[in-house]
Amino acid sequence: MSTSRDHARDLRRGASVVPARVKESARGVLVPVVRLAVALHLTPNTITVIGLLFTVAASALVAGGWLLVGAAVLSAGSLLDAVDGALARAQGGETAFGSFLDSTLDRVSEAILYIGIAAWLFSTLDQPMLPVLAILVALTGSFLVSYARARAEGIGLSASVGLAPRTERLVLIIAGVVLAGLGYTPALIGILFLIAALTIVTVIQRIWHVWRLSQAVAIRSREH
Repeated sequence: MSTSRDHARDLRRGASVVPARVKESARGVLVPVVRLAVALHLTPNTITVIGLLFTVAASALVAGGWLLVGAAVLSAGSLLDAVDGALARAQGGETAFGSFLDSTLDRVSEAILYIGIAAWLFSTLDQPMLPVLAILVALTGSFLVSYARARAEGIGLSASVGLAPRTERLVLIIAGVVLAGLGYTPALIGILFLIAALTIVTVIQRIWHVWRLSQAVAIRSREH
């Protein structure tokens, strides 16, 4: 019995690029924004859509070469992305449609962002093939990270573990765009390759995690 409990405890541990303590501190910053949204009678779904529009604007700015402005707009959109969940909890909890909409538009936002970066790379670099290939791998990996979690939840298990969930990827990509805007384009390219590698690792982590979790469930079933 103790072995299965220790096994289940291990499964709840999941390291990520951004420590949990930092995430908790960041959530405290959202409190006044959530209060403002409540005062304006905004719904979580409205915030989700506005966040998508911010990302579209940021991607257009990045594609046009306005990298620092685009990074600032993207940061604001990312803040709104965190606000919708906090607002839903403040208003009594997420709805099924709200959760679906948020997850779907997150994928749309990520795709649009990478398209904007790819467009800028094509217009800036003489040989953009490798960086754009990194974008394709990063985007595919990002989708697979989310898909792995969704499929795990579809069979009643949890898979919100790994080095690079969405928040971590956004932090990295914003940092890369800022550095490119300051003239350090190789830093952005390096971050794109890093995200590509981290998403692959995260998918593997989630597959491994779900396998272990399913084994723990099977052990508990046999014990009972």
